[in-house]
Amino acid sequence: MLASLAAVLAAGGAAFWWLDRESRRLSADAPALTQEARQYTRNLKLSEVEKKAAESYFKQEVVEIQGKITNQGGRKLKLVEINCVFRDPYGQVVLRERVAIAGRKMGDLAPGETKTFRLAFDNIPGSWNKVLPDLVIAQIVFA
Repeated sequence: MLASLAAVLAAGGAAFWWLDRESRRLSADAPALTQEARQYTRNLKLSEVEKKAAESYFKQEVVEIQGKITNQGGRKLKLVEINCVFRDPYGQVVLRERVAIAGRKMGDLAPGETKTFRLAFDNIPGSWNKVLPDLVIAQIVFA
């Protein structure tokens, strides 16, 4: 019995180590903003950003971040991704999730165009401070 408990604990530890390593590797593999994209961020404006919370059918809290993004620059964008950074009451990051707000399913973002985005999160830790997360441009792909 003691041997099987040790085996289960060892397997759990190995699984935790592997998942932790993979999550760090995946975030490190995410493309960074190019210098050109970094300069273009001043042409992207987020507006009417708000959060709403609701309870799902399974009694789980679902937080939605809704808003609009406007391309005030002269270039068509194939993809815009942001990092949503959720913090605890002490300012420590409890969740960082990278999501697309233009492109992919929503289509390109043309010069002068405004698109509405809606992001749903059901995996925010309970230690979250319930404040609107920081929204930081993570990637821009030009069309």
